[in-house]
Amino acid sequence: MTVVVTCVLVAANAFAATTPEPTDAQRQAFKRAYVAAQQGGDGWKALASGLNNYPLYPSLEAAALTHDLRQLNRAPVDDYLSRYPGMIPASDLRRDFLLELARREDWETFLSLYQAGMGDTLSCYALRAQMSRGATLDFDRDLATLWTRANLPNACDPVITAAHDQGLLTAPRLWARIDRAVDAGQAGTVQSLSNWLPADEMQAGQRLAMALKDPGGAVASAETWPDSPRHRQAATIALERLARRQSTAADNAWQKLQNRFAFSPDQRGRVMVALALFHATDFDEQALERLAALPASMQTTATREWRVRVALARQDWTAALAAIAAMPASQQQDGEWRWFRARSLTALNRDGEARPLLSGLSQEPTYFGFMAADRLQSPYSICPQSLPADPQREQLLLANQGLLRAFELYAVDLQKLARREWTQALAGADPATLKLAADLAYRRGWYDRAVFTFTSGDALRYYEQRFPLASQDGIVPQSEQSGIDPSWAYGILRAESAWMSDARSGADARGLMQLLPGTAALVAKRNGLDWAGGESLYDPITNIKLGTRYLAQMAERFNGAPWLASAAYNAGPAKVDQWLGARSNLAPDLFVASMPYKETREYVARVMAFSVIYDWRLNDKVVPMSERMPPIGQTYRLPDKQTPRRAVTCSVAAPAPAESGSATVPAASSSVDSATSSSP
Repeated sequence: MTVVVTCVLVAANAFAATTPEPTDAQRQAFKRAYVAAQQGGDGWKALASGLNNYPLYPSLEAAALTHDLRQLNRAPVDDYLSRYPGMIPASDLRRDFLLELARREDWETFLSLYQAGMGDTLSCYALRAQMSRGATLDFDRDLATLWTRANLPNACDPVITAAHDQGLLTAPRLWARIDRAVDAGQAGTVQSLSNWLPADEMQAGQRLAMALKDPGGAVASAETWPDSPRHRQAATIALERLARRQSTAADNAWQKLQNRFAFSPDQRGRVMVALALFHATDFDEQALERLAALPASMQTTATREWRVRVALARQDWTAALAAIAAMPASQQQDGEWRWFRARSLTALNRDGEARPLLSGLSQEPTYFGFMAADRLQSPYSICPQSLPADPQREQLLLANQGLLRAFELYAVDLQKLARREWTQALAGADPATLKLAADLAYRRGWYDRAVFTFTSGDALRYYEQRFPLASQDGIVPQSEQSGIDPSWAYGILRAESAWMSDARSGADARGLMQLLPGTAALVAKRNGLDWAGGESLYDPITNIKLGTRYLAQMAERFNGAPWLASAAYNAGPAKVDQWLGARSNLAPDLFVASMPYKETREYVARVMAFSVIYDWRLNDKVVPMSERMPPIGQTYRLPDKQTPRRAVTCSVAAPAPAESGSATVPAASSSVDSATSSSP
């Protein structure tokens, strides 16, 4: 084994010696050539002179070929695939050319290039190609896998129609896929498949689609439906969905329908749970009693949690303790419920019972752990860990061509492609290799790799890599100019994008601090800053300049309070105003616990904990969490040299830090979706 390792290291060292780090001049030349290649033709070649040995050179030719796909014949594609087998640009070119061949309906060429496992769209085109030769479909061979999907691309429509025409889509098969689509909330799939059901079953399928699309309309018309199993299913779904939107209307409908249909115990339980849960999120007067009255067999994690939240909002400490006691032991061990159990005991003057809970919780570097330390006036427990040096493994990694391409793609601002190369290069790598790769990325300024790699166990202690201080992006000076705490700005950025500067949400929020272009334009105008359009938000410096000022705007609206401004940043200021109008008498921790949106509760907790960690990284000692969360209506004062700060120590018993509720973005994803969720 020693001989093998030595030989590999010799090869790795030889590679490192003959493959110098690309220069800035090469990278600039590549960027210019890449732009030209994306416009098609051969103009890029002159700009790429001297880049033949540059790691990303194959991407230039692939970009030019991709642009010219509609004019290409097979020869240049085959030539490229033969020269760069296994590379991502080659795989993409094959996929894109196959899509072009399908558009041309050149099915013979398509089949000669097609490879299985390239996704549902190409799978369906391959079946269409086979049918063009006169082949008939076999359900088990051709459709069984596709049939498990709740939704399929449009390319599959002719295949599904052919399967129907061949008599393959029997009623049981149709219902099997309808049920999957119902579970996934795909009303369109349910509607289209229902049209092929036998005449006496078609109406039931259509009413399932209606229950998904228009639950209010469905419950209104359900009084005339027959009492069949499928109609009971549709009525149950409609009632559950209506409860989420209009709990009172759903209650009224349930009173009419519960005896109209012979609902099963499970269906009755589902409706009763939905009604109890969403009356709770509305904080109705009977919410606590309804939740407590649910039989144990009907209770869910959410109903148990909301029983506590409603009790806390009422400041009914005895009810809160009873609700926590009704949770399974594993649920009670969550930091939130340990904190609120201690909080309730303290409010009932049972300090002797509360103190051990607070003591254990205070050893955890989390939102609730920091609040427990504040209550005990004890130091915060943060235990950093350094990555051990492993020069031999590092040399082996630096011989990984795919990883080098990933680093280089990141260096030339092609981050989405970089993440794909990273994922392919490290597929199957052992944990030690992944850790080292993430640290190498961190040292190159590619910070999000560490965030997504160090997600569990002792790896959570790699604070330097997980909470980088990217001074080059100007967070500290821009925060100070905006009049906000830099550690809070860091916490927001870390929670929003996990340091992915190209992050883009489903709502079109962009960049490190996830700003909407429209919001950014208004912030720029208000502050007299230049605005170069939505694409400029992918520039970290621009994003941070505008993001810190928008944070300051939110803080100003809520008396400077970072915790309320954080909630507004996530859920929107109007929604926070609504919650304040209903429960402004609550202490900050109780108010956060009562926020109806699960995402916003977790977001505030995450941002506030991250702010403490960044404060520690910036200043060694930290502003206590209690100072960061002033009571509602009290003005928050920015920390200064006179602000008391709490010491940070490392307790031997301290567990690894957790990121409860933190966003987990797939390594190859190009977006972080921070859209507000209405989930309880």
